[in-house]
Amino acid sequence: MNTFGRIFRVSIFGESHGEAIGVVLDGVTPGIRLSQEDFTDDILRRKSGACGTTPRIEADTPEILSGVYEGFTTGAPLAIVFRNGNTRSADYSQFKDIPRPGHADRTAAVKWNGFNDPRGGGHFSGRLTLPIVAAGVVAKKMAGVEISADLVEVGGVAKEDAPDGWQELLRKTMQERDSLGGIVECRTGALPAGLGEPFFDSVESLISHAVFSIPGVRGIEFGDGFKAARMKGSEHNDPFCDPDGPQAARKNGAGGANGGITNGAPIVFRVAFKPTSSIGKAQQTWDFAAGRMAELEVPGRHDSCFALRTPVIVEAMTAIVLADLIRINS
Repeated sequence: MNTFGRIFRVSIFGESHGEAIGVVLDGVTPGIRLSQEDFTDDILRRKSGACGTTPRIEADTPEILSGVYEGFTTGAPLAIVFRNGNTRSADYSQFKDIPRPGHADRTAAVKWNGFNDPRGGGHFSGRLTLPIVAAGVVAKKMAGVEISADLVEVGGVAKEDAPDGWQELLRKTMQERDSLGGIVECRTGALPAGLGEPFFDSVESLISHAVFSIPGVRGIEFGDGFKAARMKGSEHNDPFCDPDGPQAARKNGAGGANGGITNGAPIVFRVAFKPTSSIGKAQQTWDFAAGRMAELEVPGRHDSCFALRTPVIVEAMTAIVLADLIRINS
């Protein structure tokens, strides 16, 4: 549903063009210093406006409604809301009959018997990642470990092969009224060994569950990932080393976990994001009202590559998982 976690529980609510979106956090550690300014940096990393992102600009100001008193978390449920303002709902009126390829327009209507809010994608919109980022700010404070994600590939072009930061590729794609996907790599600092459970609650399973909740994710791999299938055991296995030795020198083909449990090394994984589904380029799709194929050119304001804004969201989801695991093991 809309809640994730066992002890540290994250619940999101709202729709893209509704009055507000927000998050309720339960199980927050009391006594954490927290103010509105703590959210600024991560919110700005997700914000639109740069080349390749949507021209829809929102204030994205967090309003802390509960769970903080005199600058510290109380331990009671922490509620944060963001008001929606810059909306153009008319852009979405035709998608009830002609759902956009790649979007949840059709599946949302089937799931909720046509009562879903279709404006801006409603509850399925990437706008709902904003409260996730806010939750991540709190979770990072609780987890107390460095978490860093970076965009390493756009449209099949690696970061080291794009000295202009993919600007020319993005401009060309925008001129074609098309879109691009990307790959984000996330790394944590060294974690205490023993977090996670075998099988269904392995640390990789939990991170994958959370990360796949981000709209547009199409794949995830840990450590050597899919390359491991083309390696020999002698190449993929991680030898155990002096636990007090330098972390950077250690091989980490497993990505920080063995048997679903953290082994003390950093968690390393990569996430594949699809190209934005809403594109201005003409597409063929089904018109459910007319009962025939139709040509659709999606209007509105959309990212040409929404992966540009996702590293901080991946960090947030990782922090949410780790904060919960640390609370469970405390």
